[in-house]
Amino acid sequence: MLPQALLNVHHCLLQRRHQSDPSSMVMSDIVSEALPHPGQRASYAGALCTVRYTGSVDGTAGTWLGVEWDDATRGKHDGSHKGVRYFTCLSKSPTAASFVRPTRPRDQPQAFLPALREKYLGGDNLAREKDKNESQIRISGTKVAEEVGFDKIWRKLAQVEDLRTVILDGLRVAEAKSDSEESIAASCPKIQHLDLSKNLFETISPVVDICAELRGLRRLSINGNRFSHLLRDASLNRMRDAFADIVELSLQETLLSWEELCAIATRCRSLVTLNAGSNQLSSLPQVDYSQLPSTLTSLNLEFNDFTALSDLSSLTALTNLRNLHLKGNNMAAISLQQTGESAETEVVAPVFPPSVHYLDLSYNEVATWSFVDALAVHFPGLTGLRLSHNPVYDAGSDDDNRKGGPSASSSEESHMITIGRLANLKTLNFAAIKAADRSNADMFYLSRIARQLATVPEAAESTVLVQHPRYRQLCDLYGEPDVIRRNEVNPSFLEARLVNVVFYRAGKECDSQGKGEGISKRIPKSYDIYAVRGIAGKLFGLSPLKLQLTWETGEWDPVAGYEEGEDDGENSDQGELCEGKTSSHGGDEDDDDNNDDNEMDGKAGRWIKREVVLRDGPKQLGYCVDGLDVKIRVEAL
Repeated sequence: MLPQALLNVHHCLLQRRHQSDPSSMVMSDIVSEALPHPGQRASYAGALCTVRYTGSVDGTAGTWLGVEWDDATRGKHDGSHKGVRYFTCLSKSPTAASFVRPTRPRDQPQAFLPALREKYLGGDNLAREKDKNESQIRISGTKVAEEVGFDKIWRKLAQVEDLRTVILDGLRVAEAKSDSEESIAASCPKIQHLDLSKNLFETISPVVDICAELRGLRRLSINGNRFSHLLRDASLNRMRDAFADIVELSLQETLLSWEELCAIATRCRSLVTLNAGSNQLSSLPQVDYSQLPSTLTSLNLEFNDFTALSDLSSLTALTNLRNLHLKGNNMAAISLQQTGESAETEVVAPVFPPSVHYLDLSYNEVATWSFVDALAVHFPGLTGLRLSHNPVYDAGSDDDNRKGGPSASSSEESHMITIGRLANLKTLNFAAIKAADRSNADMFYLSRIARQLATVPEAAESTVLVQHPRYRQLCDLYGEPDVIRRNEVNPSFLEARLVNVVFYRAGKECDSQGKGEGISKRIPKSYDIYAVRGIAGKLFGLSPLKLQLTWETGEWDPVAGYEEGEDDGENSDQGELCEGKTSSHGGDEDDDDNNDDNEMDGKAGRWIKREVVLRDGPKQLGYCVDGLDVKIRVEAL
């Protein structure tokens, strides 16, 4: 076989001949041009592809090349034409393949150093001046913006021997060097970060040859390449020395199998971060992870095809793994049903080592809160989570906000509920969880559980509590919530016209939950607030004119901070008779949140309890409160 350089020269001569005299093209030229073989990489006007087939196509004349495009949206089919399959693509896309004629001009491949000079030296000065004139920035069609300082930058980049970061993605690199070229080590010995993504390597051998001469290399990106027969490549034996000091390796969009990815990773003795996203992986088979370096702490598996955590069971062997990135998969379950010969069995869900502290599950298909609850079991060391852009996170809380009350965006509620469900979280969606955020979220989540409990009979509470594993723990921390069940009553009955009101005096004879001893009274809905004040005053021996009634709704309101809450309270003095008020009760008063760990006095918070001050007026009690069971706090003025 002719050397690749001679073939390239021959190819160029033939192209010139056919361009000057197209009629001179004969079949012998095609044969002598050495048709690309299956597996060979090619580039057409910058569009990369891999040759998968060479030969005839039924119903057409002449020879065709069947190619699989790196950009899967560029093709027209998947390797089959009119019901006949000619080749199979690595990509699962139905439009990854096309047929092209061998005479179609291909971009010229090159070695590493010519690509380096093309990128950082940019050709001769004349060519650069031409590019400069063609790329002038014009303002209003006449004024030309002057470029200042770019020549200095070009001169600095032109000193390739001093470059530490070299990015040669998409520059048609196909080999390490030609026989006549100087060594890579002598030309650019200081490279620490090298990006060789989206090039024309047919095998990984040229990459190994390049890296073997860069003794200071620490970060290597070879994304978007297509390496053939990797597990049988002889260069694997040399890879352990060439990749010895690499700490970050990127193999995204290579369409390699998990075994092939690990074959490369295990030969990086200092590896800390492995990026293996966009490789169509649907499960990770068991491999010998003992060959992976103990330094590996971060694994990126974004934009693959995983559907359950059980697909990643083999990763439990990585006992030093800290960060796991699963963004953009199809993750929807902890484990899936596996169909056997006799019956369906559920795959045992993995329990990852406590070393895993951060998990990215954004842009997946998580649709149930039970999945979120299970994360605490399957990731016992989890302290950081990204869960945004999932159905469960975008859908909001377990039920709707109270009708007529202030509503929050679904993401705000989901943020609070996620924190409440996972006790050990310290960051959620890149936001740090402070002590006040934790207590606010826990109490908000507890109130939501209470709302759910109120929708079922007391005998059926267990059906709700099984959905909330942290309920008992939250009750121990903050006390059991008030569960107010609103039983449907025939409106013609007398009890439908009465409101059961529990009055309690703030700051007097408080119980363990910080509330005063309550006195229950059944009051007709038709009583106005003046009459209700009189009843409260008589119960506690206070003047009706010197007390304030506050209905505790049990609901929570979103706020930007405590200062905004104060403003709302001040403005409410000038409002209607029965007006909603959001407060957190500072001063000397005792209330639900009068605890140093829970209160938000002077601190910014997301949510605080919603209360309604019942102001003097002729409006009836039934219009000012909701439901047949309410709790009213009595405060002396």
